[in-house]
Amino acid sequence: MKIALLGYGRMGKEIEKIAISRGHEIVIRKDVDDIIDINLADVAIDFSVPSSAFDNITNCINNNVPVISGTTGWLDKYDEAVNLCIEKNSAFIYASNYSLGVNIFFELNKQLAKMMSNLEDYNISMEEIHHTKKLDAPSGTAITLAKGVIENTTKGGWELGDKTSKENIPIVAKRIPDVPGTHTVWYDSEVDSIEIKHTAHNRKGFALGAVVAAEWIVGKEGVFSMKDVLNIR
Repeated sequence: MKIALLGYGRMGKEIEKIAISRGHEIVIRKDVDDIIDINLADVAIDFSVPSSAFDNITNCINNNVPVISGTTGWLDKYDEAVNLCIEKNSAFIYASNYSLGVNIFFELNKQLAKMMSNLEDYNISMEEIHHTKKLDAPSGTAITLAKGVIENTTKGGWELGDKTSKENIPIVAKRIPDVPGTHTVWYDSEVDSIEIKHTAHNRKGFALGAVVAAEWIVGKEGVFSMKDVLNIR
């Protein structure tokens, strides 16, 4: 499989190592302003920057090159990308986190939220910890977790900070050197606490999931998610 890496930072380089170890070829390594011929690739993996992501994705879709994206900060144009993908009969996946373990964690989070939805004595809160080079807060993964709870409880939204709220889910965001990513969801009451947690030991899990998703999407048409890749129902 010939892969275009759209974004060649820390994540792009980690994806390159995993892809080559699985027998694939990297034919494009794109930084922000590089001019490329996307048709050289069988599939594209976008881990670029918010200002480039939408252009990268639409370039792939317009040329019928399947694309998966893990870039955050551009999602105000997500619906445009989806509509273009459908119009062009192309293939596209966006995920806030490609780690296989995290995507299973997303589903556990939803199921726990459903079970806890009628237990009003429990306060819900979240914490995410990332490396100091991660500037956005809370992380896209934390926001996805919060949405999973909101969809299955009476919570109306989320807010950054540790203030206890009946209406919203407080999310504490910490930045600590050399932490790939840790996400915790708490249900806390006067009598006990329930906690689910995912801890990434390194960046390899994110890169592996991105390559697995790229392998899966080749030859398909449509807009998909990691639930499709993992066959989670």
